[in-house]
Amino acid sequence: MLVGYARVSKADGSQTTDLQRDALIAAGIAPEALYEDRASGKGDDRPQLAACLKALRTGEDTLVVWKLDRLGRDLRHLVNIVHDLTGRGVGLRVLTGQGAAIDTATPSGKLVFGIFAALAEYERALISERTRAGLAAARARGRRGGRPFKMTPAKVRLAAASMGRPDTNVAALCRELGITRQTLYRHVSPTGEIRDDGNRVLARR
Repeated sequence: MLVGYARVSKADGSQTTDLQRDALIAAGIAPEALYEDRASGKGDDRPQLAACLKALRTGEDTLVVWKLDRLGRDLRHLVNIVHDLTGRGVGLRVLTGQGAAIDTATPSGKLVFGIFAALAEYERALISERTRAGLAAARARGRRGGRPFKMTPAKVRLAAASMGRPDTNVAALCRELGITRQTLYRHVSPTGEIRDDGNRVLARR
């Protein structure tokens, strides 16, 4: 099944997806299988892209976009998306522009698709190598490696006390603590009990 994705950069109505929609529908995509976002390519908030990627069925569907720049925020994001599609056995087809050589229904398109997957793997290997080198250098200088903890004992106690009150706004609490909801609930229950991760934070010196 072909699934289409279209995007324009502005949500104020000054831009439309009509050109992209027409091209995607002409390529054989049913209107109900077309996802659209109105958001900047640099932004993270693209709910329809997230829904589209989630809906793609492994080994069955092909994602079709008008141009490659409609899909990724930047090259890194694009490479990661392509790598994810490759791993799931989902095809990718680009109708026009610089990425028009990508069409996994053709041998040459599969080659280009494979190059993207190789770039993603290469990028991850470089990041891993740099991280290991940085940690080794830090240990050699007597410093502990790794990213700083987002949760501190003080934050855990504040979170527990706040979550124990029924009038607490969880979103506001997360903003105050500088953490996500997932991090909050990993350390403290919705009723304020401190969980195992929270206890480990409290036990740190």
